[in-house]
Amino acid sequence: MNLKNLCDKNINSKKEIPIKNSLEILNYAESGYKEIKTAEKVINTFKKLGQKNIQSEIAITGIKTELDTGKSGPNVAVIGELDALPVPGHPNENKKNGYAHACGHHAQIGSMLTVLSGLSDKKILSKLWGKITFLAVPAEEFVEIEWRNTLRKKGEVEFLAGKQEMIKLGAFDNVDIAMMTHTTPRNIKFSYGGTSNGLVAKFIEFKGKASHAGSNPEKGINALNAANIAITAINSQRETFKDEDHIRVHPIITKGGNVVSAVPDTVNIETFVRGASIESIIDANKKVDNCLRAGALATGAYIKITTIAGYLPINNNKNLQNIYLSNLKNNFSTDEIVLDGHSGGSTDMGDVSSLIPSIHPYVGGCSGSSNHANDMVVENYDLSVTESGRMMAHTIIDLLENNAKRGKEVVKNFVPTFKKNDYLAYLRNLSKEEEFSYKNLKI
Repeated sequence: MNLKNLCDKNINSKKEIPIKNSLEILNYAESGYKEIKTAEKVINTFKKLGQKNIQSEIAITGIKTELDTGKSGPNVAVIGELDALPVPGHPNENKKNGYAHACGHHAQIGSMLTVLSGLSDKKILSKLWGKITFLAVPAEEFVEIEWRNTLRKKGEVEFLAGKQEMIKLGAFDNVDIAMMTHTTPRNIKFSYGGTSNGLVAKFIEFKGKASHAGSNPEKGINALNAANIAITAINSQRETFKDEDHIRVHPIITKGGNVVSAVPDTVNIETFVRGASIESIIDANKKVDNCLRAGALATGAYIKITTIAGYLPINNNKNLQNIYLSNLKNNFSTDEIVLDGHSGGSTDMGDVSSLIPSIHPYVGGCSGSSNHANDMVVENYDLSVTESGRMMAHTIIDLLENNAKRGKEVVKNFVPTFKKNDYLAYLRNLSKEEEFSYKNLKI
């Protein structure tokens, strides 16, 4: 019995179920930790595909279910992301909240469900060893940070990214290998490999002193000037960043003052500090903090800097990747498969890859200028949902057949960046709040 042929037969007979789920999610587009209707749709589809033991409300909206062969072996997780992001003007924008699936997470969920539809078969499971876990995770997009930070302060979550929170809560504790497939509008069928930046997020509040901007500006302390000096100082640091570290610092002013006739007394900045390694992120973050303090020092303003651990850089596991790549080559021509380089973007799949062997390939089938753009649309669901899921299902068969020989080799040869407790300690140590006031400082 050819397991992959049987898997394909199952996928083809049920292919409309995952695609329908993706299209339904597309219309509900919800932001991270708010994916209530989206989660309901996924749970209903899990049930439709025969799953009875389904855990829900993990990290507010996360979901977990599994297939168990009943035999000892690695546990392979297939991941799909639930959330959308704010993209005004997107053709599928949810008019109630301004969110849209401009990163194709609805198709990711579909590809995860495709894997379930292919492998949920007693004939297949009887020839495999181990488990297959399906994780629908919230809050991959690092947006609405201020709102998520209120959840953190209320104790509803500790971490702002969904996979981080699910790791903390134990959803990955028994997982040995992880994979997911992300959509891309690039003109490819599939891409694999590559690396990406990690990040920390920062909120900065400058406090000055209000005064009439026309009559008595000298009596004020201009918080906007403090912010502008800080941003200029950050820009002056760019030549100190090594090219190979891929540092990105991109601040925005979210509040620049209240009225034009008053010296701004409160100015807020948000920024990410991104880098290709943990060491480079920490180094750049220290430089940014110095620049922020310099703005306060120059103007006599008060400053509060809140730093929140974001994502870790992603590292695709080469042993796992090679098994996945062999399946791509068996089904697609070499000119349809691309090896990725480094991405300046970030994902919390990087956190997963620091703990267990993981891959994060990309699938085409989309149009648009880039992910997150208001013209990014999934068009070919057969590719982005069905074929991407089929390639993951074939990879899982390779990992878990023959007493899970290849899966055990992947696990055995993996060297984690962190153990779970060390990983959580890293996130907690990096997240901090600092206050500085140079009002009475004598220089």
